[in-house]
Amino acid sequence: MAKKAKKGKKGASLIEQAAATPNRKAPSKGAWKVMDRGSSLVGGLLAARASAVAWRVVTGHKPPTSGRHPEVSTREAVTWAVVGGGIIELVKVGVRRSAATYWVKSTGQLPPGMKPLAAAKAAGTKKEPVL
Repeated sequence: MAKKAKKGKKGASLIEQAAATPNRKAPSKGAWKVMDRGSSLVGGLLAARASAVAWRVVTGHKPPTSGRHPEVSTREAVTWAVVGGGIIELVKVGVRRSAATYWVKSTGQLPPGMKPLAAAKAAGTKKEPVL
């Protein structure tokens, strides 16, 4: 028997859609900690590989293993630091956001410790001063 796909309201946020389905049991804070740390670990491992692969594709050779080695030019070391660091952070953000999205879809609530953005803005976030 085929399952029917749930259709979300157009324009409704992911949290509003997930909140529409009742939750049997409150989600565990410990479960979120394990999931968050696990996603960080997986993200870090994936990120290191992704940055090395990207470097090989662009330059055609292995990424520099040490930026302080005299045979590695300063330009190459700085470029590797910028490109590698950027790719690492992008992958980590993507993996951690995916974990949080999965948490919201499966529990109907934000992960423990997160507040809705609308409530955070209304709680006293000041506007930037106009110069």
